[in-house]
Amino acid sequence: MTIAQRERAALVATMRELDPDAPTLCEGWTARDLAAHLVVRERRLDAAPGILIPALADYTERVQDSVAESTDWNALVDQVASGPPLYSPFKLLDPIANVAEMFIHHEDVRRARPGWEPRPLDDRTAAALRRPVGMMAKMTMRKAPATVVLATPDGKPVATVGKGTQVRVIGDPGELLLFAAGRDETRVDIDGPTDTVAAVKKSRAGL
Repeated sequence: MTIAQRERAALVATMRELDPDAPTLCEGWTARDLAAHLVVRERRLDAAPGILIPALADYTERVQDSVAESTDWNALVDQVASGPPLYSPFKLLDPIANVAEMFIHHEDVRRARPGWEPRPLDDRTAAALRRPVGMMAKMTMRKAPATVVLATPDGKPVATVGKGTQVRVIGDPGELLLFAAGRDETRVDIDGPTDTVAAVKKSRAGL
């Protein structure tokens, strides 16, 4: 089982424990909406581009809402569990493209509940989550009003974006990835001027 498949299985296991109306860290989305997002991303090639292309986002939102409203919750989760179909580009890209996707969205449902704690991750998973941190940061923090250095607790930089006063974000790879993806429910230490740190957080274009 690949790391992406393992993260998908963990996400699905958590979803099966939830009410479909359970909250998530994705603003305005319930667990049902999040499941519909994953189904549309992998199974609706006509609507998936709008996830990243703003000009197409309205159509994607309509399709996602339709899928969420018209599909039984258990059937929706079953579609997430079965992974990308043969016709989906994610069938080949799954081991690479879905590691971050499944991890982030699993934490979106886990950390929307009180009392959450970070999951212990093995070295292979941590290494796999470290790789997309730089790309995620470039996508979401390109307008950061500071030089943001994302680094692991041993001091090794993982990614640097922006320009200006330096702000250092220290955490394990999964926590750095979540921070770069716009989540505030993370276990990171942030070192920098208070106003600048607040501006950096606000500037993130969450995914």
